[in-house]
Amino acid sequence: MLNRSFWQNRKVFVTGHTGFNGAWLSLWLEALGADVTGYALDPPSAPSLFEQAKVGECVRSILGDVRDFAHLQSALAACNPDVVIHMAAQSVVRRSYEAPVETYATNVMGTVHLLEAVRRLDRPCVVVNVTSDRCYENREWVWGYRESDPMGGRDAYSNSKGCAELVTGAYRDCYFAPEMLSRHGVALASARAGNAIGGGDWTASQLIPDLIRAFQDRRPCRIRNPTAIRPWQFVLMPLHGYLLLCEKLAEDGASFASGWNFGPMETDARPVSWIADKLVALWGDGASWTLDGTAHPTEAQLMRLDTSKARTLLDWHPVLQLDQGLLWTVEWYEAFQMGKDVQSLTRRQIERYEYLLQDDAETHAVAARRLKAVPASLLSAADG
Repeated sequence: MLNRSFWQNRKVFVTGHTGFNGAWLSLWLEALGADVTGYALDPPSAPSLFEQAKVGECVRSILGDVRDFAHLQSALAACNPDVVIHMAAQSVVRRSYEAPVETYATNVMGTVHLLEAVRRLDRPCVVVNVTSDRCYENREWVWGYRESDPMGGRDAYSNSKGCAELVTGAYRDCYFAPEMLSRHGVALASARAGNAIGGGDWTASQLIPDLIRAFQDRRPCRIRNPTAIRPWQFVLMPLHGYLLLCEKLAEDGASFASGWNFGPMETDARPVSWIADKLVALWGDGASWTLDGTAHPTEAQLMRLDTSKARTLLDWHPVLQLDQGLLWTVEWYEAFQMGKDVQSLTRRQIERYEYLLQDDAETHAVAARRLKAVPASLLSAADG
């Protein structure tokens, strides 16, 4: 569960708030009572969740580029934040093949600019740099990557995210060392999440948006890599992890200033074809997909994340199974297609997710009480 009192009137600076994840996060922060300043380029798609849900009416929105250090530094200083969540990125793998310079400039130097602006701000704050599960050196392992595994990436996007993690580590070691927190006051962590799905995503060359566009146009969706396995999760699951991590950093920065994975249950790492088949069934109305047999850039076939660290130390848990997340996603797009109020729709899904978090917390509390009631002699016998 999130601590609502922590977020009340808390000054939060979010980069990338016009994107899919950033717009969802901004609405959730506003609902928690935070004083949110967003810094980003124009929305990356049309339509966009940012515009359709009128996110700009709920937060202080600054049009800016993380590649522009002077402007970013000025905006951060004006906000004077308690919490910084860095989400601005060139986030599309396929685009990184076409625009590698833009990808590195945004994802690597944008991170450098943000962290340097924080360093020059010279005030205590919590910082979470959101990267990606693609930051790891992909070895096509059947098991999930752990936070201690090496950074890497064979395409510009994945490699840039590995670089952003290395930048984060270097700034933490050089300027924001956890053991010196009382001196500099900055608790810096990074978050690595799997593929986020949900309503309001119109990003080009992404599976869910491609499928929805095809369904709406009543044509088969051409899918290029149906056997690829990804750690799919509903968008609010990793966002909950980022918010919970911020709270823990504020409470005990020295213990939580490190990298963290946020991904689904192991059984929800599914092939692209499985996702496509589920969405076809949920959408109905003649929806279909077909194999795109043309040549495409090479992509990783198998991605999984080990989230043991977050589950154990943050008490973060994936509470929405993938099939439920897909149902919520289809509900959102169908409501949008019918012209319903998108902001109210998005807020309702946030509220529903918070109820799930409350139920999950109560379930874990009951289990803990039951375990505490077990006689020590029985526990010892079980261990032996």
